[in-house]
Amino acid sequence: MMICEAKEVVSGLADILFPAQCQTCGAVLIGDGGDIFCSNCLSTVRFTTAPQCTSCGRPFEATQGADHLCEECILSRPPFSVARSLGVYEGALLDVIHLFKYHGKISVGEALGRMMAQAPYDSLAIGDYSLIIPVPLHPKRLRERGFNQSLILARQVSKQFSIPLEFLVLRRTLHTEAQVTLSGRRRRANVKGAFEVTDPSGTQGHKILLIDDVYTTGSTAAECSKVLMKSGAKEVAVLTLARA
Repeated sequence: MMICEAKEVVSGLADILFPAQCQTCGAVLIGDGGDIFCSNCLSTVRFTTAPQCTSCGRPFEATQGADHLCEECILSRPPFSVARSLGVYEGALLDVIHLFKYHGKISVGEALGRMMAQAPYDSLAIGDYSLIIPVPLHPKRLRERGFNQSLILARQVSKQFSIPLEFLVLRRTLHTEAQVTLSGRRRRANVKGAFEVTDPSGTQGHKILLIDDVYTTGSTAAECSKVLMKSGAKEVAVLTLARA
């Protein structure tokens, strides 16, 4: 009992001496220390809403209207059933993703993962899926970065919904160029054949939710989904933190 009370006192003192700050503007946060945005910065985050592509989740320029297929999905439907993102990859959301991904702010990534888990998504109900898989990094890239950002996000979603998390069954076998430097066509060629399923029994019959940080052209999500479907998955849906 005394140990618990002492921990509460220490935690309270830490909150007073080192109050949580907004990760974009530095303003002191009022309330839950798990927050990463102040109210002003949060109001600038453009969450993805209708109208958007019913398949890949691409947000349309119009602010009103019904969801419908985008031109790319009309021409070639992706191998995943649906893709959705928390917000648009710009402004405050872009800033905190960079803090997480390129500056090793793991606590920021965990908070972003909780935001992903708690947000509502049109045409995607997280609780309907039986297995969560993060997009894997190649071992060389993992050693360079020190962590897989998609796994950190996926852990939070898995915890929120009590859905099993599997991060070994899908493996990246090719060390490719960073996708951020490539055009759409080169992105598709860059990831072709880059992934494999190590044990098909781990994916067979599952409705899989594939987790990644940023959806740009969808090349990585499509390649992973194709491999998972070939290994016997019943369905693959994609959830990302941001949509470029």
